[in-house]
Amino acid sequence: MARIVLTGGAGFLGSHLSTWLLDRGDEVIAIDNLCTGALSNLAAVIDRPGFRFIEHDVSTFIAVSDDVDAVLHFASPASPIDYLEMPIQTLKVGSLGTHNALGLAKAKGAKFMLASTSEVYGDPLVHPQTEEYWGHVNPIGPRGVYDEAKRFGEAMAMAYHRTHALSVRIVRIFNTYGPRMRINDGRVVSNFIVQALRGEPITMYGDGTQSRSFCYVDDEVRGFLALLDSDETGPINIGNPNEFTMLELAELVLEVTASTSPIVFEPLPVDDPRQRRPDITKARDLLGWEPAIQLREGIERTASYFRDAIDR
Repeated sequence: MARIVLTGGAGFLGSHLSTWLLDRGDEVIAIDNLCTGALSNLAAVIDRPGFRFIEHDVSTFIAVSDDVDAVLHFASPASPIDYLEMPIQTLKVGSLGTHNALGLAKAKGAKFMLASTSEVYGDPLVHPQTEEYWGHVNPIGPRGVYDEAKRFGEAMAMAYHRTHALSVRIVRIFNTYGPRMRINDGRVVSNFIVQALRGEPITMYGDGTQSRSFCYVDDEVRGFLALLDSDETGPINIGNPNEFTMLELAELVLEVTASTSPIVFEPLPVDDPRQRRPDITKARDLLGWEPAIQLREGIERTASYFRDAIDR
């Protein structure tokens, strides 16, 4: 049993990670300021033994009186609709929040895990993306607030690792989807499914030939835990290497939901990457991890969740 401090614990990923940690016998202290997270995400764990929730902004000092075995820093707006509306908060949680979470880990002699992102690769000039690729990011573009916050977080984590011998894990997360995404999340999977279920036009940005690789949340969390329990520092890509165009995703969503929604085309947002696919050689070789849930099954599960959410 380990005691885990999890920032962003009421978010999409954080809430799933809380469940998996509790299920394996760990205690979880979840911290979230609820700017994009929601207590409803924690309904299944809020009353479970070993779980505690603290409403707090980790961009300010984090105080935890208990002994702590690991600090998992997952706090951050992660959807473009969120970080474009909250650019300064996004930069602060990636800088000050990471610093505070690292300080807590150092003070407690705990492991530290940083939830980084494939966005550190920007609009990549190398495909698929390996962890050695340094990225192609516009630091002053509107998306740069998220990209650079995560890049800074990686640099800060490695500085603590080198300077203070802190045990660090860095995971680069690729396009994760599944239950507990918000209806108005703004990410492509949730957008397409909700629009299809409501019979609204599917909003396609660009010509639909741009590609992404989508990883179902259960697979993603398995990868987090494999890295946390390993001796690897990383960064390690955790994502599904199967690549789909946005048109292929829309057609699958329409098929799964039996929707007759038309597809309408809108201009591509500024600095939106043309392609994204992880090279997961390191995850396979070093962690023994690879995804098991393919896109159709994941979309079916996620559509079922959104049907219920829309009904509620």
